[in-house]
Amino acid sequence: MKFKIFTLLAFLQAGQAFAQTSDNWFQDAKFGIFIHWGIYSVKGIDESWSFHNKKIQHSDYMAQAKGFTAKNYNPTDWANLIELSGAKYAVVTSKHHDGVALWDTKVPYLNTPANQKRKTPFINSIPKTSPAGRDVYSPLIASLQHKKIKIGIYYSLIDWSHPCYPGFLKDSTRYKFTDDAERWNVFRTYNEAQILELRNAYNPDLWWFDGGWEHSAEEWNAFAIRDSLVAKNKSVLINNRLPECGNYETPENSFPIHRNEKPWELCLTLNKNWGWQPQDTAFKTPEQIIHILTDVVSLGGNLLLDIGPKEDGTFPMQVNQVLEETGNWLNHYGAAIYGTRAGLPREYCEFPTTVSANGHTLFVFVPNGMETVYLKGLLPKIKSAFYLDNDARLNYEIIGKISWSSHPGLVSLKTSGNGPTPYTRVIAIDLEESLWNDEGKMKLDDLK
Repeated sequence: MKFKIFTLLAFLQAGQAFAQTSDNWFQDAKFGIFIHWGIYSVKGIDESWSFHNKKIQHSDYMAQAKGFTAKNYNPTDWANLIELSGAKYAVVTSKHHDGVALWDTKVPYLNTPANQKRKTPFINSIPKTSPAGRDVYSPLIASLQHKKIKIGIYYSLIDWSHPCYPGFLKDSTRYKFTDDAERWNVFRTYNEAQILELRNAYNPDLWWFDGGWEHSAEEWNAFAIRDSLVAKNKSVLINNRLPECGNYETPENSFPIHRNEKPWELCLTLNKNWGWQPQDTAFKTPEQIIHILTDVVSLGGNLLLDIGPKEDGTFPMQVNQVLEETGNWLNHYGAAIYGTRAGLPREYCEFPTTVSANGHTLFVFVPNGMETVYLKGLLPKIKSAFYLDNDARLNYEIIGKISWSSHPGLVSLKTSGNGPTPYTRVIAIDLEESLWNDEGKMKLDDLK
């Protein structure tokens, strides 16, 4: 009973923490960049899962560290590219399920039989085990912070390489953790020490945990982890993959149809894989990314777009092209993205929409070349309608409005011409009063 009460309290505290911080940046940011970089980029294979699913031997997978050079890596260039994309935050992998740290971790594999035979503790990290020979994580974090880009740390709770972690391959385990509490506690101590090391070194704005599905909140000691992070940074956000402690949800590569009232973030690969793979050339186009971004934001979410660098620290040219084009579009239409809230339900408008935080402006995302845009059920009267890119006014009429009826009629906006980019154009509609009522709900006709 005590555990259930604590779990409920943790959930309420997590929601309260988000309510206190989301207006500051997360709900306003809308667009972030996800970076998966590790030794898996040497051969260009699935990160961690390739050995877990027996596509490659674990020893061969780990041997990739010998080919990780980062010889062309320039963290300032990475930060410049992320800034150019228009992203307001970045989530960078510090350690995936393979256990290989990108930062210069000082936490050893504690008290394992293998470790006891070593003259010095084994530290599984890029600085210690690869030709790169240096901490590649800290310079990137510093470069992003210099650009005022919010920092998210990805950290896998799973470590399939650690000899005291029970899981290893998909169809096998090292031991049942319930039968060997001491060994499991050795791993938990290691895990929590690394998290604290990252916390103290970088104090990020956001924690993006992964792998929480393999154990319960109690088994991970999740509440203590959360409390230690909040103790350092009271406004820190934590995703839902630290069981029972998250502030927001993180669907992957799936496209919601309906609005989710909870804070959420769509995690989307730019091609088909999280990390760089040479055969994967199925990159999404700028048009597709912009369409997805507007769709996600119209439903109240954020887009976290993943890019995978090569082992030498460079990106495929398609990454640069898509991010630059997306950033150029946001330069023209960012006011309809940043700081906005979810738009009209789709039955009121066939195109994605967003609403300014104060409710006085409605933004409509329409394809270039559209001739007419219709809006149903809009109760506040329109002051003006114009293109966001050049302030050119649009003519509109109200169809079907009857003086004695409370129904507002159908708004018909006459559009013409193309915008400054080949992609979606944005119409701004200024309203005479806020679209939000006193309860925070939209002033819309029920259309019955």
